[in-house]
Amino acid sequence: MQILVTGAAGLVGGEVCARLVADGHQVTAMVHRNPDILANDGTPVPVAGSVAGDVRQARFGWSEEEFRTVASDHDLLIHCAATVRFDLPEEDYLTTNVGGTAHALELAREGDMDFLHVGTAYVCGARDGLVREDDPLPESGFANGYEASKAAGERLVRASDVRWAIARPSIVVGASDSGEIRQFDTTYAAFKLIAEGRVRHMPARAGATLDFVPIDHVAGGIVAIADRMARARGGTFHLASCQPLPVDRFTAAIGAYPQFHEPELVPPYAFDPSGLPAMERRLFRRVAGLYASYFQRDPRFDDRRFRDLTGMACPATGEAYIRRLIDHCIAVRFLPDG
Repeated sequence: MQILVTGAAGLVGGEVCARLVADGHQVTAMVHRNPDILANDGTPVPVAGSVAGDVRQARFGWSEEEFRTVASDHDLLIHCAATVRFDLPEEDYLTTNVGGTAHALELAREGDMDFLHVGTAYVCGARDGLVREDDPLPESGFANGYEASKAAGERLVRASDVRWAIARPSIVVGASDSGEIRQFDTTYAAFKLIAEGRVRHMPARAGATLDFVPIDHVAGGIVAIADRMARARGGTFHLASCQPLPVDRFTAAIGAYPQFHEPELVPPYAFDPSGLPAMERRLFRRVAGLYASYFQRDPRFDDRRFRDLTGMACPATGEAYIRRLIDHCIAVRFLPDG
Protein backbone atom coordinates (compact mmCIF):
# COMPACT_ATOMS: atom_id res chain seq x y z
CA MET A 1 0.00 0.00 0.00
CA GLN A 2 0.97 3.61 -0.57
CA ILE A 3 0.49 5.25 2.82
CA LEU A 4 0.80 8.88 3.92
CA VAL A 5 1.47 9.40 7.64
CA THR A 6 0.94 12.84 9.18
CA GLY A 7 2.89 13.63 12.34
CA ALA A 8 5.53 11.19 11.15
CA ALA A 9 8.32 12.83 13.15
CA GLY A 10 6.40 12.38 16.41
CA LEU A 11 6.89 9.60 18.92
CA VAL A 12 3.98 7.42 17.78
CA GLY A 13 4.17 8.50 14.13
CA GLY A 14 7.84 7.56 13.81
CA GLU A 15 7.30 4.07 15.24
CA VAL A 16 4.24 3.58 13.03
CA CYS A 17 6.34 4.50 9.98
CA ALA A 18 9.05 2.04 11.05
CA ARG A 19 6.56 -0.81 11.33
CA LEU A 20 4.81 0.03 8.07
CA VAL A 21 8.13 0.06 6.20
CA ALA A 22 9.14 -3.24 7.82
CA ASP A 23 5.87 -4.73 6.54
CA GLY A 24 6.69 -3.67 2.99
CA HIS A 25 4.47 -0.62 2.59
CA GLN A 26 5.55 2.47 0.67
CA VAL A 27 5.41 5.24 3.23
CA THR A 28 5.40 8.98 2.69
CA ALA A 29 6.16 10.84 5.90
CA MET A 30 4.54 14.23 6.34
CA VAL A 31 6.59 16.44 8.62
CA HIS A 32 6.38 20.00 9.87
CA ARG A 33 9.48 21.51 11.49
CA ASN A 34 11.38 18.34 12.35
CA PRO A 35 12.44 16.33 9.25
CA ASP A 36 13.79 13.29 11.14
CA ILE A 37 11.71 10.11 11.02
CA LEU A 38 12.90 7.87 13.84
CA ALA A 39 11.72 4.56 15.27
CA ASN A 40 11.26 4.34 19.01
CA ASP A 41 14.79 2.95 19.36
CA GLY A 42 16.16 6.10 17.71
CA THR A 43 17.14 4.54 14.37
CA PRO A 44 16.25 6.40 11.15
CA VAL A 45 13.30 5.01 9.23
CA PRO A 46 13.90 4.50 5.48
CA VAL A 47 10.60 5.93 4.26
CA ALA A 48 9.98 6.11 0.52
CA GLY A 49 9.68 9.88 0.71
CA SER A 50 8.80 12.83 2.89
CA VAL A 51 6.85 16.00 2.35
CA ALA A 52 6.71 19.15 4.46
CA GLY A 53 3.26 20.39 5.42
CA ASP A 54 1.35 22.19 8.14
CA VAL A 55 -1.88 20.55 9.24
CA ARG A 56 -3.13 23.89 10.56
CA GLN A 57 -3.34 25.30 7.03
CA ALA A 58 -5.81 24.55 4.28
CA ARG A 59 -4.32 22.00 1.85
CA PHE A 60 -1.51 21.68 4.46
CA GLY A 61 -0.05 24.86 2.91
CA TRP A 62 0.50 23.18 -0.45
CA SER A 63 -0.42 24.45 -3.89
CA GLU A 64 -3.52 22.98 -5.51
CA GLU A 65 -1.33 20.92 -7.83
CA GLU A 66 0.77 19.47 -5.01
CA PHE A 67 -2.38 18.77 -2.99
CA ARG A 68 -3.91 16.81 -5.89
CA THR A 69 -0.67 14.95 -6.58
CA VAL A 70 -0.16 13.81 -3.00
CA ALA A 71 -3.81 12.81 -2.73
CA SER A 72 -3.78 10.74 -5.92
CA ASP A 73 -0.52 8.98 -5.01
CA HIS A 74 -1.77 7.30 -1.80
CA ASP A 75 -4.25 4.64 -0.76
CA LEU A 76 -4.41 5.37 2.97
CA LEU A 77 -3.87 8.39 5.20
CA ILE A 78 -2.90 7.71 8.82
CA HIS A 79 -3.50 10.92 10.74
CA CYS A 80 -1.13 11.00 13.74
CA ALA A 81 -0.44 14.74 13.77
CA ALA A 82 -1.72 16.51 16.88
CA THR A 83 -0.60 18.58 19.80
CA VAL A 84 -0.61 16.47 22.95
CA ARG A 85 0.21 19.27 25.38
CA PHE A 86 -2.26 20.14 28.12
CA ASP A 87 -1.31 23.79 28.67
CA LEU A 88 -2.23 25.53 25.42
CA PRO A 89 -4.82 28.21 24.64
CA GLU A 90 -8.06 26.91 23.15
CA GLU A 91 -7.20 28.44 19.78
CA ASP A 92 -4.14 26.20 19.45
CA TYR A 93 -6.22 23.07 20.03
CA LEU A 94 -8.81 24.27 17.53
CA THR A 95 -6.31 24.99 14.78
CA THR A 96 -4.16 21.87 15.24
CA ASN A 97 -6.32 19.06 16.59
CA VAL A 98 -9.65 20.09 15.09
CA GLY A 99 -8.64 22.11 12.03
CA GLY A 100 -5.80 19.71 11.31
CA THR A 101 -8.23 16.80 11.24
CA ALA A 102 -10.55 18.71 8.91
CA HIS A 103 -7.68 19.41 6.51
CA ALA A 104 -6.53 15.79 6.61
CA LEU A 105 -10.07 14.64 5.79
CA GLU A 106 -10.09 17.00 2.80
CA LEU A 107 -6.92 15.37 1.49
CA ALA A 108 -8.33 11.87 1.96
CA ARG A 109 -11.53 12.89 0.17
CA GLU A 110 -9.58 14.40 -2.73
CA GLY A 111 -7.64 11.18 -3.25
CA ASP A 112 -10.47 8.76 -2.35
CA MET A 113 -8.16 7.44 0.37
CA ASP A 114 -9.02 5.36 3.40
CA PHE A 115 -8.53 7.39 6.60
CA LEU A 116 -7.19 6.07 9.91
CA HIS A 117 -7.51 8.66 12.65
CA VAL A 118 -5.34 8.41 15.78
CA GLY A 119 -7.23 9.86 18.72
CA THR A 120 -7.17 9.14 22.45
CA ALA A 121 -9.10 6.79 24.70
CA TYR A 122 -9.65 9.73 27.04
CA VAL A 123 -12.27 11.27 24.75
CA CYS A 124 -14.51 9.44 27.23
CA GLY A 125 -14.04 12.47 29.49
CA ALA A 126 -13.88 12.45 33.26
CA ARG A 127 -15.91 9.29 33.77
CA ASP A 128 -15.44 6.02 35.62
CA GLY A 129 -16.34 2.44 34.89
CA LEU A 130 -16.52 0.49 31.66
CA VAL A 131 -15.73 2.48 28.51
CA ARG A 132 -16.67 0.60 25.35
CA GLU A 133 -15.32 1.37 21.92
CA ASP A 134 -18.80 2.07 20.57
CA ASP A 135 -19.95 4.31 23.44
CA PRO A 136 -21.22 7.67 22.17
CA LEU A 137 -18.86 10.61 22.48
CA PRO A 138 -19.73 12.92 25.37
CA GLU A 139 -20.46 16.56 24.59
CA SER A 140 -18.83 17.84 27.79
CA GLY A 141 -17.05 16.74 30.94
CA PHE A 142 -13.52 16.73 29.53
CA ALA A 143 -10.58 17.28 31.85
CA ASN A 144 -8.65 19.58 29.52
CA GLY A 145 -8.56 21.21 26.12
CA TYR A 146 -6.62 18.32 24.63
CA GLU A 147 -9.37 15.80 25.38
CA ALA A 148 -12.10 18.17 24.18
CA SER A 149 -10.28 18.90 20.92
CA LYS A 150 -9.64 15.23 20.19
CA ALA A 151 -13.34 14.52 20.73
CA ALA A 152 -14.20 17.37 18.35
CA GLY A 153 -11.79 15.92 15.77
CA GLU A 154 -13.45 12.52 16.12
CA ARG A 155 -16.84 14.07 15.46
CA LEU A 156 -15.53 15.47 12.18
CA VAL A 157 -14.25 12.04 11.17
CA ARG A 158 -17.53 10.33 12.02
CA ALA A 159 -19.56 12.92 10.12
CA SER A 160 -17.36 12.74 7.02
CA ASP A 161 -18.03 10.81 3.82
CA VAL A 162 -14.56 9.20 3.71
CA ARG A 163 -13.90 5.55 4.59
CA TRP A 164 -12.63 5.91 8.15
CA ALA A 165 -11.52 4.04 11.24
CA ILE A 166 -10.41 5.46 14.60
CA ALA A 167 -7.58 4.20 16.84
CA ARG A 168 -7.66 5.40 20.46
CA PRO A 169 -4.48 4.96 22.54
CA SER A 170 -4.57 5.51 26.30
CA ILE A 171 -1.45 6.87 28.12
CA VAL A 172 1.46 5.98 25.81
CA VAL A 173 4.72 5.12 27.55
CA GLY A 174 7.82 2.98 26.90
CA ALA A 175 8.26 -0.38 25.19
CA SER A 176 6.77 -3.40 26.92
CA ASP A 177 9.99 -5.43 27.01
CA SER A 178 12.53 -2.74 27.91
CA GLY A 179 10.70 0.43 28.93
CA GLU A 180 12.57 2.25 26.16
CA ILE A 181 11.14 5.49 24.82
CA ARG A 182 13.01 7.93 22.61
CA GLN A 183 11.59 11.18 23.94
CA PHE A 184 10.38 12.27 27.34
CA ASP A 185 7.46 14.64 27.29
CA THR A 186 3.87 14.99 28.52
CA THR A 187 3.36 12.31 31.19
CA TYR A 188 7.08 11.86 31.77
CA ALA A 189 7.53 15.54 32.70
CA ALA A 190 5.09 15.17 35.60
CA PHE A 191 6.56 11.78 36.51
CA LYS A 192 10.05 13.31 36.80
CA LEU A 193 8.87 16.09 39.11
CA ILE A 194 7.15 13.57 41.36
CA ALA A 195 10.01 11.05 41.43
CA GLU A 196 12.62 13.71 42.21
CA GLY A 197 10.53 15.08 45.09
CA ARG A 198 9.94 18.49 43.58
CA VAL A 199 6.19 17.81 43.68
CA ARG A 200 5.45 15.96 46.91
CA HIS A 201 1.66 16.17 47.04
CA MET A 202 -0.92 15.07 44.47
CA PRO A 203 -4.71 15.17 44.68
CA ALA A 204 -5.86 11.58 44.17
CA ARG A 205 -9.19 9.90 44.63
CA ALA A 206 -9.36 6.52 46.35
CA GLY A 207 -9.80 3.83 43.69
CA ALA A 208 -8.41 5.93 40.83
CA THR A 209 -6.44 4.08 38.16
CA LEU A 210 -4.07 4.79 35.29
CA ASP A 211 -4.01 2.97 31.95
CA PHE A 212 -0.41 2.97 30.75
CA VAL A 213 0.01 1.36 27.34
CA PRO A 214 3.35 0.39 25.75
CA ILE A 215 4.26 2.21 22.56
CA ASP A 216 4.87 -1.10 20.75
CA HIS A 217 1.26 -2.13 21.34
CA VAL A 218 0.00 1.25 20.12
CA ALA A 219 2.12 1.40 16.96
CA GLY A 220 1.63 -2.30 16.23
CA GLY A 221 -2.11 -1.86 16.72
CA ILE A 222 -2.29 1.08 14.32
CA VAL A 223 -0.46 -0.91 11.66
CA ALA A 224 -2.70 -3.93 12.25
CA ILE A 225 -5.81 -1.76 11.76
CA ALA A 226 -4.28 -0.23 8.63
CA ASP A 227 -3.71 -3.71 7.20
CA ARG A 228 -7.40 -4.54 7.81
CA MET A 229 -9.06 -1.30 6.72
CA ALA A 230 -11.68 -3.08 4.63
CA ARG A 231 -12.98 -4.74 7.83
CA ALA A 232 -12.11 -1.85 10.15
CA ARG A 233 -14.06 0.83 8.28
CA GLY A 234 -16.53 2.65 10.48
CA GLY A 235 -15.01 1.14 13.64
CA THR A 236 -13.41 2.61 16.74
CA PHE A 237 -10.64 0.64 18.43
CA HIS A 238 -9.09 1.10 21.87
CA LEU A 239 -5.31 0.70 22.02
CA ALA A 240 -5.17 0.49 25.80
CA SER A 241 -3.59 -1.87 28.27
CA CYS A 242 -7.02 -2.73 29.74
CA GLN A 243 -5.03 -3.47 32.91
CA PRO A 244 -5.82 -0.41 35.04
CA LEU A 245 -3.12 0.29 37.61
CA PRO A 246 -4.28 1.79 40.93
CA VAL A 247 -2.71 5.20 41.46
CA ASP A 248 -1.41 4.25 44.91
CA ARG A 249 0.43 1.24 43.44
CA PHE A 250 1.98 3.48 40.80
CA THR A 251 3.27 5.95 43.37
CA ALA A 252 4.45 3.10 45.62
CA ALA A 253 6.50 1.73 42.71
CA ILE A 254 8.23 5.11 42.48
CA GLY A 255 8.84 5.21 46.23
CA ALA A 256 10.38 1.73 46.17
CA TYR A 257 13.55 3.30 44.72
CA PRO A 258 15.64 4.76 47.54
CA GLN A 259 16.61 7.87 45.56
CA PHE A 260 13.01 8.77 44.73
CA HIS A 261 10.12 10.18 46.70
CA GLU A 262 6.67 8.66 46.96
CA PRO A 263 4.24 11.58 46.83
CA GLU A 264 1.56 12.04 49.43
CA LEU A 265 -1.82 11.35 47.85
CA VAL A 266 -4.33 13.85 49.17
CA PRO A 267 -8.12 13.51 48.78
CA PRO A 268 -9.20 16.13 46.22
CA TYR A 269 -11.59 17.82 48.66
CA ALA A 270 -8.67 18.37 51.08
CA PHE A 271 -6.08 19.47 48.51
CA ASP A 272 -5.28 23.17 48.41
CA PRO A 273 -2.43 24.07 46.03
CA SER A 274 -2.15 27.51 47.58
CA GLY A 275 -0.91 25.84 50.76
CA LEU A 276 2.05 24.16 49.06
CA PRO A 277 5.60 25.53 49.43
CA ALA A 278 6.27 28.23 46.85
CA MET A 279 8.44 26.20 44.45
CA GLU A 280 6.20 23.13 44.62
CA ARG A 281 3.16 25.32 44.08
CA ARG A 282 4.66 26.77 40.89
CA LEU A 283 5.69 23.34 39.55
CA PHE A 284 2.31 21.86 40.39
CA ARG A 285 0.47 24.60 38.54
CA ARG A 286 2.80 24.61 35.54
CA VAL A 287 3.27 20.86 35.04
CA ALA A 288 2.12 18.24 37.53
CA GLY A 289 -1.28 19.78 38.12
CA LEU A 290 -2.10 19.47 34.42
CA TYR A 291 -2.19 15.70 34.94
CA ALA A 292 -3.95 15.69 38.31
CA SER A 293 -7.31 14.73 36.82
CA TYR A 294 -5.85 11.36 35.76
CA PHE A 295 -5.25 10.61 39.45
CA GLN A 296 -8.96 11.07 40.09
CA ARG A 297 -10.66 8.77 37.56
CA ASP A 298 -11.22 5.08 37.08
CA PRO A 299 -12.03 4.40 33.42
CA ARG A 300 -12.01 0.72 32.44
CA PHE A 301 -11.30 0.64 28.71
CA ASP A 302 -12.68 -2.31 26.77
CA ASP A 303 -10.83 -3.35 23.58
CA ARG A 304 -13.00 -6.23 22.44
CA ARG A 305 -13.49 -4.83 18.93
CA PHE A 306 -9.77 -4.33 18.50
CA ARG A 307 -9.00 -7.87 19.65
CA ASP A 308 -11.72 -9.29 17.40
CA LEU A 309 -10.29 -7.41 14.41
CA THR A 310 -6.59 -8.13 14.96
CA GLY A 311 -6.24 -11.01 17.43
CA MET A 312 -3.85 -8.78 19.40
CA ALA A 313 -3.86 -8.14 23.15
CA CYS A 314 -1.67 -5.76 25.11
CA PRO A 315 1.36 -7.32 26.84
CA ALA A 316 1.19 -7.55 30.62
CA THR A 317 1.75 -4.23 32.38
CA GLY A 318 1.39 -3.65 36.12
CA GLU A 319 4.11 -2.84 38.65
CA ALA A 320 6.84 -4.91 36.98
CA TYR A 321 6.30 -2.89 33.83
CA ILE A 322 6.43 0.38 35.77
CA ARG A 323 9.81 -0.71 37.14
CA ARG A 324 11.05 -1.30 33.59
CA LEU A 325 9.95 2.21 32.66
CA ILE A 326 11.76 3.66 35.67
CA ASP A 327 14.89 1.58 35.06
CA HIS A 328 15.08 2.87 31.50
CA CYS A 329 14.69 6.46 32.71
CA ILE A 330 17.62 5.88 35.08
CA ALA A 331 19.75 4.13 32.45
CA VAL A 332 19.51 7.09 30.04
CA ARG A 333 19.90 9.61 32.92
CA PHE A 334 16.45 11.11 32.60
CA LEU A 335 16.15 10.20 36.29
CA PRO A 336 19.04 10.10 38.77
CA ASP A 337 20.80 6.89 39.73
CA GLY A 338 21.14 7.29 43.48
